[in-house]
Amino acid sequence: MHEVSLVHALFDQADRAIAPHPSAAVRQLTVRLGELAGVDAELFRTAFGGCRSERGYGAAELDVAFEAACWTCMSCGASVLSGEVLRCRDCDGQLALSSGASLFLDRVELELLDV
Repeated sequence: MHEVSLVHALFDQADRAIAPHPSAAVRQLTVRLGELAGVDAELFRTAFGGCRSERGYGAAELDVAFEAACWTCMSCGASVLSGEVLRCRDCDGQLALSSGASLFLDRVELELLDV
């Protein structure tokens, strides 16, 4: 399952984010999971739970926020949410995917132990 490699990449990104606070304990990681990201949320949570201790995140919780797929018309700028529409309903222009296809680390909550 590729969710394990995604979780390790998440921890790598979190490691870089918390580097200025080496004595901090990570309490929560919040990720934004796009509808079209190709990631199974339950498998991602399971992989997180299985990997967090070995990566030093034993006390961290995972919060997953879902992001709907959204397209933007390249002609008129109209936003179109998920559906079977392949062209803009307003002007028949071509659509480009503008959100909902990625996995983002949105937030890292720390407990600073040296303050």
